[in-house]
Amino acid sequence: MREIVFDTETTGLSPAGGDRMVEIGCVELIGRVETGRTFHAYFNPERSMPSEAEAVHGLSEKFLSGQPLFRDKVEELLEFIGGDPLVAHNASFDFGFLNNELGLCAREAVCMSRMVDTLVIARGKFPGAKHSLDALCGRFGVDRSARVKHGALLDAELLAQVYIELTGGRQIGLGLDPAEIASEAAPIAVAVAAPEPARAARPPRPHAPTEQEAEAHRNFIAKMADPLWNSVGVTS
Repeated sequence: MREIVFDTETTGLSPAGGDRMVEIGCVELIGRVETGRTFHAYFNPERSMPSEAEAVHGLSEKFLSGQPLFRDKVEELLEFIGGDPLVAHNASFDFGFLNNELGLCAREAVCMSRMVDTLVIARGKFPGAKHSLDALCGRFGVDRSARVKHGALLDAELLAQVYIELTGGRQIGLGLDPAEIASEAAPIAVAVAAPEPARAARPPRPHAPTEQEAEAHRNFIAKMADPLWNSVGVTS
């Protein structure tokens, strides 16, 4: 199954209030395995960049003014994501901004039934724990040392690793061959060893001493001076 893990960066928290998406990063998974295919783009939001938002992702108004508009990259983005499930952390936020941008260029919104929210999955698996992307990376041992600031592609790559761990770990698939992936999901046949052939019973071995051995033992005992068993009333 093909899935797209994605993340966005924005000018703020509310597309209804005029905030815009300024970056998107997408990572392709097939059979819960990263294929190495990604999509990444910055967008000119055609508005100012609040200092609070810039402090989060480091994308300045000056930098973004030289980037393409969303409508100039929309075809490439839609071709990459196709009709497959879209995985995001706090996915309603990212879906809201993606669909807002699609609406602004008269494109059909992405159906919410395609949404897979890793935040919901994490809350179900680890109730009461911290569920931020940083916290989940720490829980699963995902290296986040390069995450100095938020970045859509880097965060999508980290989230892809977290999602794989949340849904079963790396053992799900070790290759990209669909037949191999399908075989890993199939029931495992358990080999049962054939019973060993019955062995003929061996005749019992004699353990009683011979008369010669018994006599030798009595002679040896007779030579012992003041044996211990005589002091407790034990005789040979």
